[in-house]
Amino acid sequence: MDLITSLSNPLIKHVRALRQKKARAESKTFLVEGIHHVGEALQAGWEVETLIFAPELLTSAFAKDLLARVPHHNLQPVSAKVIEALTEKENPQGILAVAKQRDLKLDALKPIRQAVALVAPQDPGNVGTILRTLDAVGADALFILDGGVELYHPTVIRASMGTIFWLPVIQTAFQDFVAWAKNADFQLIGTSAKADANYRTLTLPPRWALVLGNEQKGLSLEQSAACDALIALPMRGRVSSLNLSVAAGALLYALAG
Repeated sequence: MDLITSLSNPLIKHVRALRQKKARAESKTFLVEGIHHVGEALQAGWEVETLIFAPELLTSAFAKDLLARVPHHNLQPVSAKVIEALTEKENPQGILAVAKQRDLKLDALKPIRQAVALVAPQDPGNVGTILRTLDAVGADALFILDGGVELYHPTVIRASMGTIFWLPVIQTAFQDFVAWAKNADFQLIGTSAKADANYRTLTLPPRWALVLGNEQKGLSLEQSAACDALIALPMRGRVSSLNLSVAAGALLYALAG
């Protein structure tokens, strides 16, 4: 393996382009940055197309063990200058993976009990944080409905703290999700500031999904009507709403935790 030192190298140009949505969509790959995240991806069995590392920065035993898990022909050493240009952190850890995307379909989803469904979320940080919370409470899956945030946005990967590699995430249309839920005897619990039911009074069914609208609009009337129950979080102060990931976290710990 020759050490790459030039930012003009074709591979390096390709990796830098993966910061953009268009390049990720065309190549069906995405970036995984940092020792922890790369380690989670490899342990979870995700396919790594290329593992880029800076030998002078990658010194820990755990980091070197990661290199041993990847076929030799998929490894590419680079200089510290190159790794710094490829990463978003000021002090890069010296490792970056180009991983292949997965596209999980509803009919391929294994039986689950508890999930969250986000309707057209707009903030990638919220999506990653909700994934992390899902893992923390022991819930099973995330649904992203009607578009919104791109699942493989670097901020989603980073905010998930590696949980994106372990939890199934299904991207589909709202109506297809509702049809799947009814067929699978899965109850939909919608969230709305106008709901009469408090989350504390809810009797949980055996299998359920917490359905949250996007940050700006919440659930539409049609989407609310598709849910089996609507619940609200009480607002005792002057604010009328919470950040999406905060609301999801509070409800998940109340319902699943």
